[in-house]
Amino acid sequence: MPETNQHLISCELLAKHLTDPQWLVIDCRFELAAPEAGREAYLSAHIPGAVFAHLDTDLSGPPLTDQGRHPMPAASAIRETFERLGVSDRTTVIVYDAHGGMIAARAWWMLRYIGHEDVALLDGGWSAWVGNAMAVEAGQQHRTRGHMQLATKADRLVKYADLKHAGLLVDAREPRRYRGEFEPLDARAGHIPGAKNHFFDKNVDESKKFLDPAAIKVGFERSLGRLPDEQTVHYCGSGVSACQNIFAQVYAGLPEPRLYGGSWSEWAKFAAENEGADG
Repeated sequence: MPETNQHLISCELLAKHLTDPQWLVIDCRFELAAPEAGREAYLSAHIPGAVFAHLDTDLSGPPLTDQGRHPMPAASAIRETFERLGVSDRTTVIVYDAHGGMIAARAWWMLRYIGHEDVALLDGGWSAWVGNAMAVEAGQQHRTRGHMQLATKADRLVKYADLKHAGLLVDAREPRRYRGEFEPLDARAGHIPGAKNHFFDKNVDESKKFLDPAAIKVGFERSLGRLPDEQTVHYCGSGVSACQNIFAQVYAGLPEPRLYGGSWSEWAKFAAENEGADG
């Protein structure tokens, strides 16, 4: 990726490349409480040339009851989605949202999972773009269909049965959900036994821009007692905000960890039958 720090890009640098046909911007805005709000916001105003990816229909598979609230699609389905959006092997992809990378990092992770590493997050997301008075446009945008080779990093995705052999488990949800004091989305409250809590919001500042790598490492050490490594498994409620923790770990220069895609929404269901929940 030319002129970027590989994982994070500024509004100013992105603005210089908006007319570059090799660059593609994907708007990932989404609201859990109002699933169509992100699409409506996109149609109203978005970064010029950006296409839209919906968390429920583009960045998730069918709502299967045994795979969590946002099941990870098969690798072939992920490739199909991003090809439809316009991604090719040589495309530089920039993803953004309005929640400090919470949703955009899911797209970032999915692209890397199928072997496309030329992808970065827009630092500060939509609020940074409009806050810097950058150009916007309205309406639906389309790009010519892309073509990608598939090189899946299968070991980066952990399934329920794999958790017994997992390394450090990191829960990305807010502390009160981790402690089981509050659960607005899933059937049970609590966390996977043995998991540590590192709320994904700790990786960004008040403006939703990422902290510098050194500060992110300090935050992880405070939460986990040590730095996460390549055997660390991140999870959250449904495999979305955990990707922001994974992004932060990689951005900080640490080894790339793994994702438990089903996350708490899947584990809580299976635990009732097999292990019992903690929390």
